[in-house]
Amino acid sequence: MAKPLILVSNDDGITAPGIRMLVEVAMRVGEVVVVAPDSPQSGMGHAITIGNTLRLDRSIALDDLDVEAYECSGTPADCVKLAKYHVLKDRRPDLVVSGINHGSNSSISVLYSGTMSAAIEAAIEGLPSIGFSLCDYGHEANFSHIPDFVEQIIRQAIENQIPEGTALNVNFPKKNDKPIKGIKICRQAQAKWQEEFDERLDPHNRKYYWMTGSFVNFDKGEDTDEWALVNNYVSIVPCQFDMTAHHVIALLNNDWTF
Repeated sequence: MAKPLILVSNDDGITAPGIRMLVEVAMRVGEVVVVAPDSPQSGMGHAITIGNTLRLDRSIALDDLDVEAYECSGTPADCVKLAKYHVLKDRRPDLVVSGINHGSNSSISVLYSGTMSAAIEAAIEGLPSIGFSLCDYGHEANFSHIPDFVEQIIRQAIENQIPEGTALNVNFPKKNDKPIKGIKICRQAQAKWQEEFDERLDPHNRKYYWMTGSFVNFDKGEDTDEWALVNNYVSIVPCQFDMTAHHVIALLNNDWTF
């Protein structure tokens, strides 16, 4: 029986430790092909390259793992598109996985996430997909506590299938002195980033701005991804790319006059 074909991408770039960990785990389950950005693309959201050329080259970054790997000059969404239509051509991946991101993509961060944009792009293309993130922003983040969970989730996704048009957003708590309690299926917490802009002067006395800020969680529910992560659980949130506010359609039809 043929092994499942797993496409791996990310937004931290093909040399990031997180994608190496994801490739190593995915190789336990199936045949792996990697198409990832040649440089960090964090916070790119669902950007695609339109006005510039795209480069796609074989990569040596993962040669020691003996895996077919390519690096792309574009965004994570570009990587998935090029993988489907050029690298894999007539081969359909059984699963697309993105990450493992260095940093949380829970709650509202899913909108800005390049990691999740790769997974969402796969879902748009009709491919089952998962975005994996670790709540540790360090380049040398410790992933040692999560490989078995990653493998379990990948195997479950292949065996049970992810509904069409859905991508799973998986976040892991940062490694601490306690073992992960388990996995929670969650909803996205209602939260936001409260930005501030630090105004500075460059050497030519021209103003520039450096965005800072803090994460504010307004949601006290115990069924959210934020609650799960704070309480040392893995969170899984099923996401969709249909952003229609269906509950508002009737309100507009009833109350607005055109």
